[in-house]
Amino acid sequence: MAGMRAARVLFLLLALVVGLSGASVPPDPVACAHGTSDCTVSNSYGAFPDRTICRAANATFPRTEQELVAAVAAAAKRKVKVATTYSHSFPKLACPGGRDGTIISTEKLNRTVSMDKGKKLLTVESGMLLRDLIKVAGDAGQSLPHSPYFYGVTIGGLLATGAHGSSLGVISQVTLELQHLFKRSVRFVTRDDSDMAEKLAVWGGLHEFGDVSWQPWLGKTIYREDDRVVEVSTPGNGLNGNLGLRAQPTAEIVIARAEADWLQENGTDIDRCEAAWRAVVEAERLAFGFTNDGVSFTGYPVVGFQHRIQASGMCIDGEEDGLRSACPWDPRVRGDFVYESAISVAMHKVPALVADNSLRQTLYSIIYGRAWSDMRRLRDLDPSAFCGMDAMGVLMRYVRASSSAHLGKPEDSLDIELIYNRSYGDDGEPRAHADVYDEIEQMALRKYGGVPHWGKNRNFAFDGAIAKYPRAAESLEVKERYDPDGIFSSEWSDQVLGISGSPSVVRPGCAIEGLCVCSEDSHCAPEQGYFCRPGKVYTEARVCRFQSGRHTGEIALL
Repeated sequence: MAGMRAARVLFLLLALVVGLSGASVPPDPVACAHGTSDCTVSNSYGAFPDRTICRAANATFPRTEQELVAAVAAAAKRKVKVATTYSHSFPKLACPGGRDGTIISTEKLNRTVSMDKGKKLLTVESGMLLRDLIKVAGDAGQSLPHSPYFYGVTIGGLLATGAHGSSLGVISQVTLELQHLFKRSVRFVTRDDSDMAEKLAVWGGLHEFGDVSWQPWLGKTIYREDDRVVEVSTPGNGLNGNLGLRAQPTAEIVIARAEADWLQENGTDIDRCEAAWRAVVEAERLAFGFTNDGVSFTGYPVVGFQHRIQASGMCIDGEEDGLRSACPWDPRVRGDFVYESAISVAMHKVPALVADNSLRQTLYSIIYGRAWSDMRRLRDLDPSAFCGMDAMGVLMRYVRASSSAHLGKPEDSLDIELIYNRSYGDDGEPRAHADVYDEIEQMALRKYGGVPHWGKNRNFAFDGAIAKYPRAAESLEVKERYDPDGIFSSEWSDQVLGISGSPSVVRPGCAIEGLCVCSEDSHCAPEQGYFCRPGKVYTEARVCRFQSGRHTGEIALL
């Protein structure tokens, strides 16, 4: 939800700065040692899930469709992958593999090709940022009805992955059907989560742009009431200034992360819960970054034009200031370094996921001590294990089924997103109560048949995912027809698409970083007291759980 990312930034309640005029935009994800040769490509965090460096023989930056076609032709039999302006996908989608591949950046393919106002058709080059696209539409009296929440993604990347990042091929231009310019009215309503299961089933139908954020430890749910305004003349020039997507002074970004790391390593659960609570309170006070006039928040509802409400990303808008301020996740600054797990569960399965003997009973048993059937299995679990979820918010968004995209969502779904800090250590470090996150993710994926967001998630989430798409075979047939030599394939894409290999990486410590699901203690961190154990409610899950006093030699699953 617009604002839940703010919790990361507000850990000390120091990192929020309103109205910064400058901001160093994130670095180019493609870097070459010699002109356009001997190159590397990374993601927006500067590190892929397995922390390996992705290399390529060369990179090219076409400015026209003709140059793009020539770049593909020049690659001959080399592996080719596409990188976007900010490479916002977490997995290795943009990595061609090996050292001999070619990277094609769409950064300079960022122009408007044509606008037909009568037919409401807008054609743009694939590298155009969503920010620029929705402004072009708005300036022409048109609106793009739906989009991701961050406007630093490109139109080609978001279409290729269902949200953002790099594709399995190269997109040159995109034609979009727009709508008449409209306004939206936004209001956030906080209530207890006693009827959340029932509300989730209908909320997306009640509010066209509605979403839900869950704070399980606090027992709160924040509902976003977000709808079109009937008359575009309705007063209001509101702006979505998402707190976590604003520029922050780099010194405060570093301080906030240092505090979060200290709490992780040395703080008590009470300390972590208090920090989370303060962050939530402050984010609510600031209306999650929404303002009524682009400057200040005076009260709900916030009414504004679609292109000012639908997405945000103010930290990429300012003038270069020598890295005195930056986006919170800029890899040059020791700030936000997180996992983003997003899993879509079919709507008809959602009530069971949050209400039966699974997630909701897990959370309620822990939080309230109520006499649910699985209370005995959860009696030793500390309720503060869920404070981290409150700080980040469990964001839930509604996704329509796709009737045309082979790898689109097969059913109307609820997308459930968890964001949590990742260790800066080279091999990753265990996180307090990480087993809770791992169990929820495995439950959503395995018990409830959820599918992972192609541009987010850790490696293990993609293992076997392709089998959940009824039209996967058709997709592979099209791929074979248009790319018989596999030029746009890579080791990662072959693993994810089930062509060869597995996206899971099995090695000591692999489950700590989500590269695998543990099957033995060595996949966790037994030397630090983390052992591979069954889930507490979804017992088929295997998670790394801290057990003080146990010896590393005791590896049998309890």
